[in-house]
Amino acid sequence: NRTVREGPTPAGEDRRDGTRIAGRMDPHDGEPAADELPPPPPLPPNVVPIIAEDAAAASESEPPPPPPPSKPAKPRRHIMARPPNGLGKKGQPIQLLANHYKVSVKPSEEFFNHYYVNLKYEDDTPVDSKGIGRKVLDKLQHTYHSELADKDFAYDGEKSLFTIGALPQINNEFIVVLEDIGSGKTAAGSPGGNNGSPGGGDQKRVRRPYQAKTFKVELNFAATIPMAAIGHAIRGQESEHSLEALRVLDIILRQHSAKQGCLLVRQSFFHNNPSSFVDLGGGVMGCRGFHSSFRGTQSGLSLNIDVSTTMIVKPGPVIDFLLANQKVDHPDKIDWQKAKRALKNLRIKTTPANSEFKIVGLSERNCNEQMFPLRRRNGDTTETVEITVYDYFVKNRGIELRYSGNLPCINAGRPKRPTYFPVELCTLVPLQRYTKALSTMQRTSLVEKSRQKPHERMSTLNDALKRSNYDADPMLKACGIQIAQNFTQIEGRVLPAPKLKAGNGEEFFARNGRWNIARKKLIRTSSVKRWSVVNFSARCDLRGLVQDLKRVATGMGLEYEDPHTVIEESPSLRRAPVARRVEEMFAQIKAKLPGAPLFLLCLLPERKNCEVYGPWKKKCLADFGIVTQCLAPQRVNDQYLSNLLLKINAKLGGLNTLLQIEAARAIPIVGKVPTIILGMDVSHGQPGQSDRPSIAAVVSSREWPLISKYRATVHTQSPKQEMMASLFKPRGTEDDGLIRGISY
Repeated sequence: NRTVREGPTPAGEDRRDGTRIAGRMDPHDGEPAADELPPPPPLPPNVVPIIAEDAAAASESEPPPPPPPSKPAKPRRHIMARPPNGLGKKGQPIQLLANHYKVSVKPSEEFFNHYYVNLKYEDDTPVDSKGIGRKVLDKLQHTYHSELADKDFAYDGEKSLFTIGALPQINNEFIVVLEDIGSGKTAAGSPGGNNGSPGGGDQKRVRRPYQAKTFKVELNFAATIPMAAIGHAIRGQESEHSLEALRVLDIILRQHSAKQGCLLVRQSFFHNNPSSFVDLGGGVMGCRGFHSSFRGTQSGLSLNIDVSTTMIVKPGPVIDFLLANQKVDHPDKIDWQKAKRALKNLRIKTTPANSEFKIVGLSERNCNEQMFPLRRRNGDTTETVEITVYDYFVKNRGIELRYSGNLPCINAGRPKRPTYFPVELCTLVPLQRYTKALSTMQRTSLVEKSRQKPHERMSTLNDALKRSNYDADPMLKACGIQIAQNFTQIEGRVLPAPKLKAGNGEEFFARNGRWNIARKKLIRTSSVKRWSVVNFSARCDLRGLVQDLKRVATGMGLEYEDPHTVIEESPSLRRAPVARRVEEMFAQIKAKLPGAPLFLLCLLPERKNCEVYGPWKKKCLADFGIVTQCLAPQRVNDQYLSNLLLKINAKLGGLNTLLQIEAARAIPIVGKVPTIILGMDVSHGQPGQSDRPSIAAVVSSREWPLISKYRATVHTQSPKQEMMASLFKPRGTEDDGLIRGISY
């Protein structure tokens, strides 16, 4: 393929196809003209050339092309159609249900009108608080319904608003007043904020009006999107307009779920349904919801619904959350500096007023010591007295406090104007996202408790569709959207499982989705020597385990020496910090072994979620380059040991099995032409770990014509960066990049 560049190429400049221009002068532009191009390469035998005369005749019947625009037009995107005979035939046909619901749309000549939303306070400063936009726009629609021509709209919660048809004005400006906007409100009679309170012997509260805020809302016209573009997606003709139209439909779904009180996480929606909560420990819960979005498919438009899970703070009394979060059994053991970080920005409800606030911090002193100025009415005059938060609630409000006196107060006011509440009067409201990193045990628990069988998942998705009740949404009705109530049925094929080849030349097949390697030799075996066993307090018969491992290894063809030694962790370290346990174990390795081991077998005390695992792997692999294999010996049998030895053999450079077609060099193209297969991916830190570097990894096949022998290498790069930054890193005549790393 040649790259053709626009305009003449200056003399002496290298062309992009590797040839060089050196020709004669062109009389039109005064620059050397190119010599004639070399002849084109020969055509492949299956290519039919286009006849020049037919093309010329066709071009004469068409009008001349328009002049090129000043700016290049955006390329039109289309779903790539299958070739007429492009459907595969192999395998056993099967009918499947997909988690898609077919969508039909009535033809419409209407347009979505896009408006840019600008929210400002009364003094023209921009609104930067998250979550307040929907409240303001809901109040605007309620207040100015007639001025908006009685139109419903779809608001994305940030800067975009869509209507069906145009608003009366291109640029619209409104004043919206929100009363009692939530976290800024201070309840009458509560401590702090110079609020009024009962005075003398008068027990009546001095009532003050709710706080209100005034907003300016500007809606400025931005663009139109034809609703007919939705029909393009139904016909599989995806374009820029159809993508924008589907985006509007997704915004309608978000707004619909927001009005139902759901927690929104992009296109995933979570109801306040305790039956969907799973306790992960540490005051954190997994909340099961669903993802919902419109998709253009080859069979038309569909609503895709799938299960989704997010982490939330466990609702309920604040003190219960802190005890669980810090894993202590009494309020006196709480680390209040950690508590301050954990509670900041969480929303609470207070009793008995049942008012909602946002936590900004904690008081500097305990509840029975923290003073604040309280205004009292004494006849016709008002006086200010200093009183503790504890005395205010117990003596002035008549509220019994059982344990809050010696604990800090919750500050739910403003930095310069605090509002204090005793901890036991505060309850965390539901559906608050937990964005910090999960522990190893929490991650494992989340995976196990989120797992669903197919029929359970189908039931969950059908319930989600019914509960959402999209058919009642006025915007979707106005769009003529109708959603089927049943899963889409599609045809699939069950492909035959590939045959594997073992080391003794035997070919074996999968049974019930599994290959059984028992009593089979491996293709290429490694030698397990200069190795030792380390035991992090696992309870098992170590001597019997080592003998069984050696017996199974011998049957698979591995050379397995006896371990040099077995190193046991001291019982006094079992409750020590993880870093210390790892360091102490390495100190024993250095003291008891004559040199660096080639391999370490590590016994962990807990299944899968042991906190030792990560630091131990880092110490062995990253710091010392020692190959390790960890196991948790709760249920050890020959099948378990066979699977363990497959990992050990591969890590030590062996090759377990081959694909039968790989060994026979029967893979199309790859078996005949020297080929390297590369796989690349980037993984990012978990939510709450935005400062963690991303990990770029490349894996490469080796020893052509084999593809089962491979090598991997990894690099770190900037957090959240998806593009690989280190495939090639020239350093003089060397290269430190990932591609070079897999070639050694």
